[in-house]
Amino acid sequence: MPLDTAATELRKPDELLQLVSFRLADEEFGIDILKVQEIIRMVDMTRVPNSPEFVEGVINLRGRIIPIIALRKRFGVEPRPPDKRTRIMVVEVDRKTIGFIVDSVSEVLRIPRSTVEPTPEVVSSVNAEYISGVGKLEDRLLILLDLNRLLTGSERSLLEGAAR
Repeated sequence: MPLDTAATELRKPDELLQLVSFRLADEEFGIDILKVQEIIRMVDMTRVPNSPEFVEGVINLRGRIIPIIALRKRFGVEPRPPDKRTRIMVVEVDRKTIGFIVDSVSEVLRIPRSTVEPTPEVVSSVNAEYISGVGKLEDRLLILLDLNRLLTGSERSLLEGAAR
């Protein structure tokens, strides 16, 4: 099959997107399951001096130092203390491993690409620039995050420094 035909095949509207859904405040989000390396319970973190406010610190995960970002702070949502449902989603963003603190992880979903709408101007408490679309499920909406847009180039550089 020629390459351009293969690319067209990948964008079929009936293609199923596999997403990990999670909650943050009163909103439900989804990210591509292929970006998620693992989901862990909250652990103690080491603070990193002079890091952005939304960086909670770093953790040692099986010998790898991983920067941890509080998504509530990143999105400007009122912080709250972690509870028994709080999780760290370890994801890969731009070939870097980062952890995101979320209120809870819900489930793995498969939704048809045809149910994803472009991002409306005002969709949630989260800045629309971080959102790649909104998935329409039977009884709810799922905000799809674009992980590559969550951090600016300079923020990525700061995180690289923190993980050394």
